[in-house]
Amino acid sequence: MATTNEYIEYVCEQIQGVGEIRYKKMFGEFMVYVNDKPVIIVCDNVPFVKKLNCIKDIMKKAQTGYPYNGAKEHYVLDIDNSDFCKFVISELEKVTPIPKSKSKNNNK
Repeated sequence: MATTNEYIEYVCEQIQGVGEIRYKKMFGEFMVYVNDKPVIIVCDNVPFVKKLNCIKDIMKKAQTGYPYNGAKEHYVLDIDNSDFCKFVISELEKVTPIPKSKSKNNNK
């Protein structure tokens, strides 16, 4: 089951106020960006965040899972708890780099 448009809108609503939020459809699922930094991957209507040291203590009771085949294990974000999500996302946003743009120039 792919993520629905309604669900991705709900995810974005729940984290309003942590920065500039946008999402992008990728391979039938979604990546949520905060201040142009990829912080949440949403697959099958389940929001996942990377298992990083900066959130290890606050996410110790969180479920874990794999957003897609071949992915590393991620934390499952309790998106219904808006205040908690905002705190987790603000911590992740501090340490997540803005992805480098890929050059379309193939000349070497």
